[in-house]
Amino acid sequence: MSEKKSVVRNYMYNLIYQVLILILPLITTPYLSRVLGAEGVGIYGYTYSIVTYFVLFGSLGIALYGQREIAYVQDNPRKRKKVFLELICFRFITIAIAILVYCLMFLRKGVYQQYYLILLIELIAAGFDISWFFQGIEDFKRTVLRNVLVRIVSVTLVFIIVKTSGDLWKFVLIYSLADLLGNLLLWLYLPKYLKGKKVGRLNLRIHMIPLLMLFIPQVTNKVYNLLDTTMLGAIVSNKRETGYYEQSQKVIRLLITIVTSLGVVMIPRVASIYASGDNKKINTYIKNSFTFVFFISFPMMFGIASIAKDFVPIFFGKGYEKAATLIMIFCPMILLMGIENVIGTQYMLPTKRQKEYTISVTIGVVVNIILNFILINLWQSIGASIATILSQVVVDSVQIFFVKRDIKWKPLIRIAVRYCVASLVMFVACCLVKLIIHSPVAKIIAQMIVGVGAYVGMLILFRDRFLNTILERIKGKVSEFKLRFQN
Repeated sequence: MSEKKSVVRNYMYNLIYQVLILILPLITTPYLSRVLGAEGVGIYGYTYSIVTYFVLFGSLGIALYGQREIAYVQDNPRKRKKVFLELICFRFITIAIAILVYCLMFLRKGVYQQYYLILLIELIAAGFDISWFFQGIEDFKRTVLRNVLVRIVSVTLVFIIVKTSGDLWKFVLIYSLADLLGNLLLWLYLPKYLKGKKVGRLNLRIHMIPLLMLFIPQVTNKVYNLLDTTMLGAIVSNKRETGYYEQSQKVIRLLITIVTSLGVVMIPRVASIYASGDNKKINTYIKNSFTFVFFISFPMMFGIASIAKDFVPIFFGKGYEKAATLIMIFCPMILLMGIENVIGTQYMLPTKRQKEYTISVTIGVVVNIILNFILINLWQSIGASIATILSQVVVDSVQIFFVKRDIKWKPLIRIAVRYCVASLVMFVACCLVKLIIHSPVAKIIAQMIVGVGAYVGMLILFRDRFLNTILERIKGKVSEFKLRFQN
């Protein structure tokens, strides 16, 4: 299979993998938002953000580091097995330490002790997570199959078991056990890749410094993404505000996942190309990634903004109207996170420029903390949303500064302007639809149809190469299907 087809195939697998872990909870969201209420959703969001810090520190950056290191040696079975065994031993040790500290801090007393006890399962599950190994060897199919099975079962159990606001602990338990089971299932595939290869003495020490160097940007980035929920829950006593924030984040996170899923696929590919010294090919991949981000993020950003007010009451139910405002504030994150994903995740980290990446995210964390303290006290969840946007602008700006000489920006700016103009035309068309149709459901459906038509029409008018490539592939698949059907 060619490199181009391999990237497309792995992107589709990873897109399914990433979207699935968000889309299935979104299926349950309309139900849970009504059953658990904004307060219940807020409690879960806050407690889960706390345990995520321990998962992060216990994992010690092995997910990204392991993916990269396995990618370097993916064609050498002996080295591949040795790297895996060293890293998994390392992970067991660090997770054990994280569990100990977590138990001492949160399981002895506290308002949400019951939920913290259940969420301990998330820490245990993190110890058995080996998805990074399969991503490193560019076998994304395994992780997709795992998630399809486990997530469908967990969603089914939620609808069967969670019936009242008092069932919040059952909801937390179901999702925690799902993560543990999903991670354990991946171990069934390991023997195929590890059997019959003697690796000699394991050396955990050689990974210590590289792990820490890569862990710092990872932990900084993760803390940066968690700060808003944690600080909002700590500063504002009304957990409804955290609930509004969590629900709006779920919608935006899903769209961001679609935009950034290519990043996970590109890490092992760029790392492998970097090891071979082919910088020209790296630049080609990065340009294509930017084009993809612009192509998909601009219409998503304007599209969700146009339907937010009608979408929220239908999806989340009554009492969540404020989430519509938060979604509209959050819209630029789709584009901003897409840009960071290309520069930071796809370029800087695989090419071992984690120091600059760390600096950019650290500055973002500092700005975010300062803005959160000021804006959350002023405007609660709205303040947290504004702080997130401004902080992400800072992160993107710093990263662009660091790589300004490595990337040709003028062609990218022209591409971005083209997609922005097409999306603005789409947005105007959607607004006109809102003036004509009054039924919320009919309005959303009509806006989506008219919006897609206006966007594609503008790109056809601009003779967009990226769209033409997609259309040609669709025509090819249709022709292939017709031939098979006729035969």
